[in-house]
Amino acid sequence: MDAVRMCCAGLDVHQETVVACVLKGPIEQKPQCHMKTFGTTTRELLGLQDWLSEHGCREVVMESTGVFWKPVWNILEGSCDLVLANAQRVKNMPGR
Repeated sequence: MDAVRMCCAGLDVHQETVVACVLKGPIEQKPQCHMKTFGTTTRELLGLQDWLSEHGCREVVMESTGVFWKPVWNILEGSCDLVLANAQRVKNMPGR
């Protein structure tokens, strides 16, 4: 698959944790992967926002099957370009 972004992040949102993965690097090379797990308290979500900012990441896709994405969205919406993906719909999509 060809890279089209120099830096992007994916979030897997659960009830008590948010697992974040940032892929970053030149488009011609394999990106570096940075992963970190955060809690779902406001303090932890603000830490997630700071962590994404440190990596210079503004494009974020989050996956959640319930309503757990809402607090994460509320914290990040001012600093990131967000996309919410339904896990059931993207599971069999090529290049997901």
